[in-house]
Order: sequence, then C-alpha cells, then structure tokens
Amino acid sequence: MNSHKDLIVWQKAMSFVEDIYGLTKKFPEEEKYGLTAQLRRASVSIPSNISEGAARNSKKEFEHFLYIGLGSVAEIETQLELARRLNYVTFSTVETQLQNITEIRRMIQGLIGHLISNKD
Repeated sequence: MNSHKDLIVWQKAMSFVEDIYGLTKKFPEEEKYGLTAQLRRASVSIPSNISEGAARNSKKEFEHFLYIGLGSVAEIETQLELARRLNYVTFSTVETQLQNITEIRRMIQGLIGHLISNKD
C-alpha cells in the first residue's frame, strides 16, 4: 500500500460520506446542528480515521484508529434508525445505507484481522 487512498475500504467510506451528505440535505432545517451534523461528523470520521491510522508508525496504531472508525459505524447505525423513526428518511433509504455501512464495517474488521495476524 502506497497510500490510504489505495485502500478499497477508504474509497467506499468516502462514497458513503457523499451519500450521507446528500441524504441529510433533505432533513428539516431545525436538525442542522442536531442529527444532520451528527450523521455528517460520524460519516467523515470513518475515512478520516482510516487515513490517519494508515499514516501512523505501527500496525498497532493503525488498528487503534480502525477501532475508532468502527465506533463511528455504530453511531451511524443508531442515527439512521433515529432519522427513520422521525420520518426524515424512508425505510428503504435507511436499509440501503445500512447495507453500505455493514459492508464498510466488514471491510474494517477484515483489515483489523489482517493487521492482528501480521503483527510487527
């Protein structure tokens, strides 16, 4: 790997961020500093932590940042469910995004597994 940009999980996470920004544009204005901001921050956190971890000095540090990214994945799942319950998005929209975030989670977990099995 020459750069974090070479990681497919980073690429998918970046696309997911774009999806979340598009989705939250449709949220009510009163959510601008609430759920909209939370979802956007959590989604940006995923590729940000992947890239920061990849730039670190050790596999252990990379692993640490990947776990932070997994925390953001869990936040997003909760926030999407809340958006659905508040009728800001449809069930099918949430399902599509949950499928995307599930794929990203699996990829992050796979990368963590790879790092663990190939310790320094």
